[in-house]
Amino acid sequence: MPDPDKGGVNRSHAPSLMQKASFTGLHFASLAVCVAIAFGVDLANPTRAKVLVMVAALYFARHLVTLFYLLMRRVDWGEVLGLSVFMAAFEIGFVWLGGQSSAPFGALDALGLGLLAFGSYLNTGSEVQRKWWKVDPANKGHCYTLGLFRHSMHINFFGDVVLFSGWALLTANLWALGLPFLMGLMFAFMHIPSLDAYLAKRYGDEFIAYAAKTKKLIPYVY
Repeated sequence: MPDPDKGGVNRSHAPSLMQKASFTGLHFASLAVCVAIAFGVDLANPTRAKVLVMVAALYFARHLVTLFYLLMRRVDWGEVLGLSVFMAAFEIGFVWLGGQSSAPFGALDALGLGLLAFGSYLNTGSEVQRKWWKVDPANKGHCYTLGLFRHSMHINFFGDVVLFSGWALLTANLWALGLPFLMGLMFAFMHIPSLDAYLAKRYGDEFIAYAAKTKKLIPYVY
């Protein structure tokens, strides 16, 4: 079961192959619905909808990397079901919103693509750096503070906010920006405090020293 003292998730190590396979299947089903909407429904802007499908496909690929390469902890069924519903809601919703827009592609879309690429790099890139560092036995029991994590204690979370901001811009609907805004609030006031409490307990003075000199979410700002 998820433990609030461990950042709200189950941090015991386990392959969780059945859960990960189910998570993959549910996410693929969401992607299939996106494809069906973009290619099978009469939309005001089918081109924008198809671009958003490609973005969802990229996110699906990154999700596979996270599940089967980066993630070492146990994945519980509640996490699988809850996140699957959440992901389906925004992926399908973004394709639908983009498909209803009459806005031509322009500078905001270029900005959206840039944010999407940069946020993906921050999120997955930082996790890969940490993964490579942790496989070295000499680093066992130590807190990772290098690479992209030098700039923010939770640079991976910040990457999510950045990439979802870019994704939202590509819908050409301002309401979609509510998602990254809410994500940022949840990271700042829910996930980060509970995770920091767990990390402080696990790494002690090493983590406290890191936290004293490093911003929590937005590099060099907050």
